[in-house]
Amino acid sequence: MGVSTSEAEKGVAVVTVDFPPVNALPVRGWYDLADAVRAAGRDPDVRCVVLTATGRGFNAGVDIKEMQRDGGHGALIGANRGCFEAFAAVYECEVPVIAAVQGFCVGGGIGLVGNSDAIVASEDAVFGLPELDRGALGAATHLARLVPQHLMRALYYTSRTATAEELHRHGSVWKVVPRAELWEAALELAHEIAAKDGYLLRLAKASINGIDPVDVRRSYRFEQGFTFEANLSGVADRVRATFGTDKNKGQEGQS
Repeated sequence: MGVSTSEAEKGVAVVTVDFPPVNALPVRGWYDLADAVRAAGRDPDVRCVVLTATGRGFNAGVDIKEMQRDGGHGALIGANRGCFEAFAAVYECEVPVIAAVQGFCVGGGIGLVGNSDAIVASEDAVFGLPELDRGALGAATHLARLVPQHLMRALYYTSRTATAEELHRHGSVWKVVPRAELWEAALELAHEIAAKDGYLLRLAKASINGIDPVDVRRSYRFEQGFTFEANLSGVADRVRATFGTDKNKGQEGQS
């Protein structure tokens, strides 16, 4: 259990997340993920990173139960900082990052895939932000990189999800395949990217990030300020207290 790094083939590093049962990451997990992605990107022999996860879903956001056990705001602050570091690590990784997504990708998972360079998804993959059902806000910055503005807003306000095929039609998912073929499809794209010159790939990543119309770090940090306001006002605790009840059923997670 945890975050591990392996080599799929020459030039391709694989960072795998494994936090059963639903890959809802504790505070330490977000920092470990950030460290693993940054380390892979710094390796001069790596030309592409594949971000993947074990189990039935890619990512369910932060561990809400860890927050519920905390009598203060320590877990909330840790989760916000940890998510910030993990999302930034994917975006700033020196080489392209491919997200291989199966099952649910919600909350913090949107921050990871929204900041990745390419997404390969299984047919059963769904993407969304259940933040308003979790007493939180955040990652609209990253959802806006996956779908058009008005769809992003509707998904955010309703906590609904979009399918992998819908995102493929919007151009944000590279390829949709049966779950059994997900790893093969991700590795195929990684292999094609890793065949390029490593130094040139690093220049390409830096140059593309430099022309982004939105500063994702600043934008996401702005969103996080409203999450703190929701907690200070007491509304977050009130909504979060319904987590896991009939009134608010669903996957764990927020961002």
